[in-house]
Amino acid sequence: MQSRKFHFASVLTPEGWQRDVTVTVDGSGMIAHVGVGEGGERISGIAVPAMPNVHSHAHQRFMLGLAERAGPGADSFWTWREAMYGFALRLSPDDLEAVAAQLYVEMLKAGFSVVGEFQYLHHAPDGTPYADPAEMSLRCFVAAQHAGIGITILPTLYAFGGFGGQAPVPAQQRFLNGAERFLKIVGNLSIQARENALHHVGISPHSLRAVTPELLREVIRALPPDAPIHVHVAEQMKEVDDCLAFCGRRPVELLMDSFQLSDRWTAIHATHMTANETAALARSGAIAGLCPTTEANLGDGIFPAVDFMGERGAIAIGSDSHITVSPAEDLRMLEYSQRLRDRTRNALAGGPGRSTGRTLYDAALKGGARSMRQPVGAIAPGHRFDVTVLDAGHPLLAGRAEDSALDTWIFSGGNALVRDVFVGGQQVVKDRHHVNEDQIARNFRAALRRLDT
Repeated sequence: MQSRKFHFASVLTPEGWQRDVTVTVDGSGMIAHVGVGEGGERISGIAVPAMPNVHSHAHQRFMLGLAERAGPGADSFWTWREAMYGFALRLSPDDLEAVAAQLYVEMLKAGFSVVGEFQYLHHAPDGTPYADPAEMSLRCFVAAQHAGIGITILPTLYAFGGFGGQAPVPAQQRFLNGAERFLKIVGNLSIQARENALHHVGISPHSLRAVTPELLREVIRALPPDAPIHVHVAEQMKEVDDCLAFCGRRPVELLMDSFQLSDRWTAIHATHMTANETAALARSGAIAGLCPTTEANLGDGIFPAVDFMGERGAIAIGSDSHITVSPAEDLRMLEYSQRLRDRTRNALAGGPGRSTGRTLYDAALKGGARSMRQPVGAIAPGHRFDVTVLDAGHPLLAGRAEDSALDTWIFSGGNALVRDVFVGGQQVVKDRHHVNEDQIARNFRAALRRLDT
């Protein structure tokens, strides 16, 4: 790719909003220079850094809308999980690739440019390993390449069915690995990632229910020192109660007692914390990976965002089970959950006169970039040209500019306001249409037909 220049009337930069801005992008898709009034290809609209999506289970896109009927007993996360296992056991490698590519197109059209794929379908449905143990995760790489999205693949370490090394249930056979086979997956993915600058590799110990600290330490010792680590923790009260029964400590407390947390760690959900845990997790530097629309759908509970962010804790967002795929909707849900709990408004604005949308967007960009370990999250030299362009001509943005436009996108407009998206200098969404959308949609529909037979 040759060096290119893009001119925008309004751009959100680390220094704030700037007008009449030209961004120079080098041949590798990185931003070389940001200047004022220097010409270039004119892109109408409001340019903001594209958002990282730090938590995705692509296979769950297949079951969208199919778990919204009440069962005979009390519905909960745990009854939903049984339904999810039933869907997960059916996907072949071809199916996962088709479903993931469709999902990644939807992410891009919503304004995401990087996905953290928390991928735990490792084996055939009966637990038989594939010839390449990384087969299913490699299919996510292929899907991401076809869609043109950045990806940090996070193969999931899953060995047990409960705290203290409990035996897994039969439905978990696709997920299971010991340290040696799991590290083979990570190694094979790392080799492939060297061929694409948009591809990165980390790990995701599923939860402290599914791994022991000893097993996780063995795996971490074999990783590069900066490889990201994502872990589900304290999503459900049953998990908290089970952890207390096992060791007398709560999940976040157990995690922090067992490991030296830092910003290479992303604690997914971290919904149920005491005040002491909340403050300690914030001070640790670990990022809270929040999935507010999924957490609402599953009845998880409300993350203590006011207290966590008040302690300068870092946050990022993810679409998880993809009930909705929208950075605007997840940030909106995060704010609204605090308003509903505390019966207040602008709970996370961070101070008088500040824009709530801007505060949340800035925080999720910064935390998301660190969580993904990718050079994104800012329109500035040294960062990749991952940019979302809002449609300034949309009626919802009439008379809106800068922070008011951002607030309108997050609290009113949602995905309807996203017009164009660039990843690594390449335009992957133009006028709301993805460049490979039609073929990817055909592949997705074919996968659904196979899965429905």
